[in-house]
Amino acid sequence: MALLEVDNLHTQFFTRQGVVKAVDGISFTVEAGKTLGIVGESGCGKSVTALSLMGLIPKPPARIVEGSVMFQGRDLTKLSERELEDVRGKEMAMIFQDPMTSLNPTLRIKTQITEVLDRHYGYSKDEAVKKAIELLEEVQIPRAAERLNDYPHRFSGGMRQRVMIAIALACNPKLLLADEPTTALDVTVQAEILDLLEELRREHDMGMIMITHDMGVIAETADEVAVMYAGQFVEQTETQELFDHPEHPYTEALLEALPQLEGEGIRHGRLRSIAGRPPDLILPPPGCRFAPRCPHASLGDGCAEQLPDLKPIRQGHLVRSRHPASQREAAVTA
Repeated sequence: MALLEVDNLHTQFFTRQGVVKAVDGISFTVEAGKTLGIVGESGCGKSVTALSLMGLIPKPPARIVEGSVMFQGRDLTKLSERELEDVRGKEMAMIFQDPMTSLNPTLRIKTQITEVLDRHYGYSKDEAVKKAIELLEEVQIPRAAERLNDYPHRFSGGMRQRVMIAIALACNPKLLLADEPTTALDVTVQAEILDLLEELRREHDMGMIMITHDMGVIAETADEVAVMYAGQFVEQTETQELFDHPEHPYTEALLEALPQLEGEGIRHGRLRSIAGRPPDLILPPPGCRFAPRCPHASLGDGCAEQLPDLKPIRQGHLVRSRHPASQREAAVTA
């Protein structure tokens, strides 16, 4: 049985300018001990997806208008705020995007970790401090007992992110959401944080959702991947399958924008960019949302008029496109 089952989720923002369809009908599952990667460019709806799952979207102006989020047999969209508070932190936890601003600068690290333990377990002060030290040691912070009384500004960006991970793991959650966990960190620290998350996922047998714009992070951490564009999933499959056989033109464009530094496919010269810009999510185009930027869309083939369904092109590989790569290749060789 899946740990998390999301079905046809729609999250909208009701603004003076109109209704923003930030998340527009996505479905996916997460198994215990597995990592789902959600990848796409900024503004595509990745973070709103995570906040929707956690019940943290701002109300108003946002609202889940359709769909279900089944977590261990309960639909989180039907729970009261008090019931969600019992789930958040204890059964589901989230690492937020920016380690430099996610911690409260006016509170010691000890306070920020122990308040989670007090809220969900009612630990005594001594028990909570002991557990907090163990958590800091688990995320590999040196001199954990001493650092517990420091304020966040005494920590580097990488160390702050480790503290955030410690807080997220305080109650041993079954599902961890990591929203761009390596943002604003240098490359070496990014690798350390990703290795730490992978190690902790295995040790705790957690399900994890890794949200990122970085295909390299997806390759390193995810078992399955969903490519998101303009509020919708345009491709879903196992990670290795996606890198070996990308089908959607947007996925191809994301991969072509990566530098190739080794092997036969080494690239020279400028990196390839994706022309154009994402659509307005208040008035999205009626057809394929990538059509205005897609080199394979043409007038009269329906791309701009009718939204294609997300459907299987192979076993376990879904794509939302009238021009998937394998069909284009078959047409050329025919």
